[in-house]
Amino acid sequence: MNSYLLLALAIVAEVIATSSLKASQDFTRLLPSVLVVAGYVSAFFLLMQVMKTMPVGIAYAIWCGAGIVLVTLIASVLYRQLPDLAAWLGIGLIVAGVAVIQLFSKMQTH
Repeated sequence: MNSYLLLALAIVAEVIATSSLKASQDFTRLLPSVLVVAGYVSAFFLLMQVMKTMPVGIAYAIWCGAGIVLVTLIASVLYRQLPDLAAWLGIGLIVAGVAVIQLFSKMQTH
């Protein structure tokens, strides 16, 4: 399967897990707790598969950067945690950094 598709699935699984942490209320609510555990197990399994063909630094940068952006957007909708200008600036820098790594890095898998 395509590494980028697996990476996208890993990102979605991680975002679901992270977004469910608050709703799990210290793992006292069953459904959000199951989403947290299943999401993280799935995310790390998929990320492990991706790293067989993609350099660790590139895979992790994309995974983290996309996760930060998506979790921030979800938290702003679900939990009304609205980012301020400094937060958006920081997120923009993260996205720019991931783009630089993806577009210009010559890292290879050995």
